[in-house]
Amino acid sequence: MADDLRLVDVRSEHLDDVLRVRSRSFGLLDAGSREGWVADAEVFIADGRMVGVADGDELVAAARFWPFQQWWGGRKVAMSGVAGVVVAPEYRGRGVGSKLMRGVLARSVEQGYPLSGLYPATTVIYRHLGYEFGGGRYRYTFPAAELRSLGGKEVEVRRAGAADAGRFLEVVEQLHAAGRISGPLVWPEAKVAEWLGEDNSFCYLAEDGFVVYGWASGRLRVEELVAGSEATARALWSVVGSGSSIATDVDAYMSPDDPAHLLVAKEAGKHAEIERWMLRVLDAPAAIAARGFAPGASLEVDLELDDSELATNTGRWHLSVSNGSGSLTPSTATRDSLRLGSRALSALYAGTPLASLRKAGLAWGSADADGAIETAFGGATPYMLDYF
Repeated sequence: MADDLRLVDVRSEHLDDVLRVRSRSFGLLDAGSREGWVADAEVFIADGRMVGVADGDELVAAARFWPFQQWWGGRKVAMSGVAGVVVAPEYRGRGVGSKLMRGVLARSVEQGYPLSGLYPATTVIYRHLGYEFGGGRYRYTFPAAELRSLGGKEVEVRRAGAADAGRFLEVVEQLHAAGRISGPLVWPEAKVAEWLGEDNSFCYLAEDGFVVYGWASGRLRVEELVAGSEATARALWSVVGSGSSIATDVDAYMSPDDPAHLLVAKEAGKHAEIERWMLRVLDAPAAIAARGFAPGASLEVDLELDDSELATNTGRWHLSVSNGSGSLTPSTATRDSLRLGSRALSALYAGTPLASLRKAGLAWGSADADGAIETAFGGATPYMLDYF
């Protein structure tokens, strides 16, 4: 039977099979959710972003990927966001998942994505294919009364909605670029407008910031808050905290480096929730060219990359970084150089210190430029606000 396993493009006629496998992985969908799932799946199918593994005429595994952009060092990089990875129970442990993910990697490369990201149900298969942890989705809890007392009354804040989606994206663009932010996803304006228009989205906009929050399980939850100044940050958090007569606590998705941690007198709840996500460099030269780097970093160093899944990344390269930009070009140098596998390259791209990679046995070779490399790739902690 294994000889009959083959990669296929998922088609509309496969969706009953995919739903059957999905129900054995994540549970049954209700009628309303099923209708929305099918509608989304048709978009993935039309764009060639849904891949499966078939045994004969039956689809036994499937995955899809989102056409994301992701902020890295204050610049947007195209990223294939892998989701909905499902394998029929009777086919697990037989290499079907690896076959499926190799198909996803190949298709992502074909469509021009230099990066791939995902939230792993298990790390073993993804690490084997070159993924490594890139950051987290962090949720903190603050006392609502503390937020209410932050002030910022001098800042003009108005209620916002779907018509403000373009302005929300402009604010994000300005602040993430200036702050050299890494990790958050970029969504199309139409999708942002859809979210802002939802009944449970409470949206407020200032000149240099905004907040989107709502009720979740009887608690207030901040989905996103960005602010370009202390006064605006105080004003927007105070808006959220104004619900303190009803909500004792406020949950917030945010960066671990967010200034709110410094503004609030009492620390956030000690038990922050973290969902870790993984990153994979698919096209090393394109990924380096698209990323932002530390503005003061200057670097000229040779690397030797070994990528067992994507041969175009394997070989000797010269990494050049200056003025916040980088390039990776083929090198003919023969001297000892820093050597990285695909997991290490992905982790380094996300800012993991080389010292950690060396101690894990993932990086070896010349250490002469380790400090300069860490400076170039370093910055704020990578984070996401969205789960996909």
